[in-house]
Amino acid sequence: MARKLGFTFLLLAVASICEAAAIFNPISESHKSAAIELFSRADGSFSSLEEAFEALRTFEILGIDTKPDLKDSTCKSVVDTLSSESSNSKDLYHALRVGSLLKCKINKEALMGVTSRLKGSVKDAKSLLDFYYSIGGLTLIKDQTSEVDVLLEDADGIFRSIKALSQSDGRWRYSSNNPDSSTYAAGVALETLSGIITLTSSELDGNLIEALKKDAVKLFENIDKYDDGANFFDDQHQGPVSATSSVVRGLTTFASASGSFNIPGDKILGLARFFLGIGIPGNSKDLYHQIDALACLDQNRQVRVTTVLGSTSTTPPLSVKLMQVFTSGSKDASIINQELRFDPKEEVHTLDAFPAGVDVGKYIFAFEIVLSDPEHKKIYATGGRTKVPVYVTGVIKIDNAKIQVLESDSVEETQNKLDLSGKNDVALSANHLQKLRLSFQLTTPLQNPFNPHQALMKLRHESGVEHIFVVGNSRKQFEITLDFLGLVEKLFYLSGKYDIELTVGDAAMENSFSQALGHIDLDLPEVPEKATRPPPQAVDPYSRFGPMPEISHIFRPQEKRPSQQLSYAFSGLVFVPFLAFLIGLSRLGANMKNFPTSTAPATFAILFHGGIAAVLVLYILFWLKLDLFTTLKALGVLGMFLLFVGHRTLSHLASTSSKVKSA
Repeated sequence: MARKLGFTFLLLAVASICEAAAIFNPISESHKSAAIELFSRADGSFSSLEEAFEALRTFEILGIDTKPDLKDSTCKSVVDTLSSESSNSKDLYHALRVGSLLKCKINKEALMGVTSRLKGSVKDAKSLLDFYYSIGGLTLIKDQTSEVDVLLEDADGIFRSIKALSQSDGRWRYSSNNPDSSTYAAGVALETLSGIITLTSSELDGNLIEALKKDAVKLFENIDKYDDGANFFDDQHQGPVSATSSVVRGLTTFASASGSFNIPGDKILGLARFFLGIGIPGNSKDLYHQIDALACLDQNRQVRVTTVLGSTSTTPPLSVKLMQVFTSGSKDASIINQELRFDPKEEVHTLDAFPAGVDVGKYIFAFEIVLSDPEHKKIYATGGRTKVPVYVTGVIKIDNAKIQVLESDSVEETQNKLDLSGKNDVALSANHLQKLRLSFQLTTPLQNPFNPHQALMKLRHESGVEHIFVVGNSRKQFEITLDFLGLVEKLFYLSGKYDIELTVGDAAMENSFSQALGHIDLDLPEVPEKATRPPPQAVDPYSRFGPMPEISHIFRPQEKRPSQQLSYAFSGLVFVPFLAFLIGLSRLGANMKNFPTSTAPATFAILFHGGIAAVLVLYILFWLKLDLFTTLKALGVLGMFLLFVGHRTLSHLASTSSKVKSA
């Protein structure tokens, strides 16, 4: 029965590629500049050993030298952390990682003490991260010295404890008490399990490892992707950059310890496109994850040949050849006939170098399996040629960039040269009878013209109105000329300052950019009555929560008051009626003869007169500070009180008077 052979691109199964310290392509100087800027601190030190490792690892991959004084201070922090009894497994893990990168001098006794503490942490581990830090630390110690026993006693049991946290879709939980699963945790788990494989003296259950590989491959069934073919993993707690980097790091590390994963090449290519397509991240952690993941995916040119059942041991002697290279969008192909080198140990066929003439861009490589024995053609079917899309990236050279204002007869008035790899701040001015021209050239590393996917120029008015223009390509150079006489309606007759911005980008262009070039002051004609008005600009919904505009109010000027002496004289006159009242009482013969003498009537009489006094005091308070409503409320309460005690007092007087008359 004939057997059909096929082949797929594999994820790298060589740990040294992921851990290598060499500069890899694609990388640009912009990444180096961004790394130095994002990881630099004013005091020259790192806030934590975790941050120190991310910075040093990024510097190592990018080929940035570490300052000697920074190395000395960081190594001192490493030694202090390892010798501190208060350091937990996470602190020890980061200290060992930094010490491994900087080759810090750590004595054997310190490593033995750390090993004992990490083994204890493995036994007491309750979560995935506890296992990750402890086992990761033991793995680092094993890589640094062979004089310390770091092997695990119950590696199989620990392996199964971590495996119990896996989910059917390939994701993992952080602990048995946490039902939420995570893609980021899957990468952490695979990296941890690879450490267990290296820390055991006996082989683990092969069926368990193969089942774990199948579960890990399920991650790619739910992978997210963009229209351009970029693949990435998302996570509800971590961003797509860190989650995807974690999975890539976990898969490569586990593959180096247990053998490769059979993952389709388009998925791996999609991961590379994702990390290359995000440009330069704006924070240090995402930059580290991007660079570290690209280091793991670097030099991915390996091909494995298997039967349809996945077997490699039953394949006949054969070779794999690169037969043709197609340029994307063209039916023409270059005849190559380049044989791939076979590695019998890893059982992979490797393309050591790209064929001559392969430049930056998108290609389709056509591979063919050639049987060594002609007689095998009667038994085996190779399936013909297999075409694989390949994206070749590189740094695009930008030359002859200039911007100039032209008169209507194309006579240059002003010209400014631009440095599109740096900063620009040109200041131009023009009227509606003039033109603005922008031109530049793009060439590949092989000096071929490069046509990016996007080349756009943006004019942004100071009012916020934006206009985007496509920069044309004349094969020799990119050029755009804006004739303001024909654009006055599109510009809504808005005179004033316009910011100029140029955007050039492509998935294969490592140094894609979007930068400000400067500004131009336009003097356009007056707006006609029936001219189209500019569209209303979008309002930030959060602006209504900001500070409100200050309200300025001028109060009425204070009226002129009488003199102080006149005010005092008027206040004295207010007391004249009161004095007249007192004199009148004395002339009428007012006395206290009828004031009750018994206890109860006397009490009511005192309360009655006290209530009258309280009313008078209330009037005074109203005059001084109380408002009308407060005064009325208090007066209502006092009125009911006076009504009660007054009635009792007057009832007593009436009863006494009637008794006197009857006697």
